[in-house]
Amino acid sequence: MRAVSLLVLGSILIPAAALAQRTQKPVLHGRHWLAITGKPLAATAGAMMFQKGGNAVDAACAMLGAVTTMWDVLSWGGETQALIYDPRHKKVIALNALGVAPTGATVEFYQQKGMRYPPEYGPLAAVTPGTPGGLLTMLAEYGTLSLREVLAPALQMADGYPIEAETANSIERHKDLIKQWRYSPAVFLTHPGEPREAPVAGEIFRQPDPFLNFILGTNWLTMGMLLSLPVLAFGGWLVMRAYRSPPLPAS
Repeated sequence: MRAVSLLVLGSILIPAAALAQRTQKPVLHGRHWLAITGKPLAATAGAMMFQKGGNAVDAACAMLGAVTTMWDVLSWGGETQALIYDPRHKKVIALNALGVAPTGATVEFYQQKGMRYPPEYGPLAAVTPGTPGGLLTMLAEYGTLSLREVLAPALQMADGYPIEAETANSIERHKDLIKQWRYSPAVFLTHPGEPREAPVAGEIFRQPDPFLNFILGTNWLTMGMLLSLPVLAFGGWLVMRAYRSPPLPAS
């Protein structure tokens, strides 16, 4: 009887386990607007722009600013691509805001350092930040709200927001890598010396450097330079002439 009972129980659990592996992403519908991104707080930033009377580009820029402030693998020093439908001309605009290789990142530079390829991490792996220019180009060409309005949610989050479990746990998993850099532990490892050094889910997580950048960085040139200062401090090859050209226009 015991063997039969276990067999029956197993036959019940197997279909349930199989069903548990199925995920469903329901289609979302909206009458006037939708603000969708991978972070709920960032989606809220987009919704705030719509409530202000902004358009889809205003919302997208606000969500981009919020996401890059919150996401450990997508930062202001990264890159952005966007597809924008322009109803005035009934055409789709492609925006390429990829981070270009800095002017000093030549084959000879790496060979002189005994490298066959650029490293995976660190200042010698960094690109010229493309996201600031991409956001500002989108906003200037197709948005309706001001940069101050669009970056307000990101500014608020840089000054402190309740960090979610996904990012907090990612910081904990990579804490040994974070400790290799002089200034990173002070920001990301809020409990130094404890068994868990990273923030815990729900803890107010502050990033003073992005907060300062948002206040000072009112244009692409300033934001790009400020974001690159840590790279320069650690031996990177980002040089001033990398910022003398404006971001590529949308095409």
